[in-house]
Amino acid sequence: MSRKAVSMRKARDILRLKYEMGLGVRQIARSLRVSHGTVVNYLSRAGVAGIGWPLPAEIDDEELEALLFSSRRSAEEARRPLPAMEEIHKELRGKRRSKGITLTLLWEEYRADEPGGYGYTQFCEYYKRFVSTLEPALRQPYKAGEKLFVDWAGETIPVVDVSSGETWQAHLFVAALGASNYTYAEAFENTQLPSWVEAHIHAWEFCGGVARVTVPDNEKTAVTRPCRYEPVVHRTYEEMAEHYGTVVIPARPREPRDKAKVEAAVENAERRILAVLRHQTF
Repeated sequence: MSRKAVSMRKARDILRLKYEMGLGVRQIARSLRVSHGTVVNYLSRAGVAGIGWPLPAEIDDEELEALLFSSRRSAEEARRPLPAMEEIHKELRGKRRSKGITLTLLWEEYRADEPGGYGYTQFCEYYKRFVSTLEPALRQPYKAGEKLFVDWAGETIPVVDVSSGETWQAHLFVAALGASNYTYAEAFENTQLPSWVEAHIHAWEFCGGVARVTVPDNEKTAVTRPCRYEPVVHRTYEEMAEHYGTVVIPARPREPRDKAKVEAAVENAERRILAVLRHQTF
C-alpha cells in the first residue's frame, strides 16, 4: 500500500473516531498510535475544508488528499484570510480572558482588520470547528462537605503603619467549598506557616465543619517538595490536618483545573472585595 493510501486511511480513521465515536484527541492518538499533533493537524485541516463524517462515497483518496492538503486557494479565499482561531480561543477561554469579551466582539475586531473577511455566521462556524478539535474538559462533580480548596490571592492589600508611615502588603487567604462555592476570605500579615495554619482554622470555624479533603496549591508553606504524583506535604501542615480530621491532597503542578473552584473564588474576592476597597486606607 502506498504512503498516500496509508495517510488517507489514517485521515479517514481520525474523522470516524472523532465524529462517529466521539473520542477525544488524545484517545484517538493512542488508538491509532500517532502523535497528538498529527490528530490535531488532520482535524484542523478537515475543519477548514468543511469535511465531516461520514464522507461522501464519491470522495476517493486523491480527492480527499486534495481537500486536506491542497496548497492552492481560490482568489476569493486568498482575499479572505482565516481568523487566528487559537488567539480567539485564548481570548474567550484562556488566561487572558476578561469580562465582556464575546465572540461577537472578536468578530467585529477581525472585520475591522480584515474588511473583506468572513461574515459572522461563517466566523462562528470556523470557531466551532476549531473547538471540536480540542480535547474536551471533564466536568468534576463535588459532594457536599467533601473538598475545601484553599489559596492565597495574587493581589495584596496595602497597610500603612501609622507610627512610621511605611506601607506593607497584607495577603488575602481564600477558601472555597467544592459543592456550594461557599467562600471564606481573610487578610493576614504574611503567608508564612503560622498564618497558613490559622487561616485554615478560621475557615473551618466559619464553615461550621471540616471538609474530608483539603486541596491547596503547591505553596511552600503547604508542600516542601512539589510533585505531580507524590508531593511531600509540610509536616506541621500534615499534623494540623490529622488533628482536624482532614487529608491534604495538593493540586498537581500546572493543572489549574485541579483547583478551579478556589481560582474562581480568588478572582471573585479580588473583584468584589479588593477592587471595591482600593481607595480605602488601612
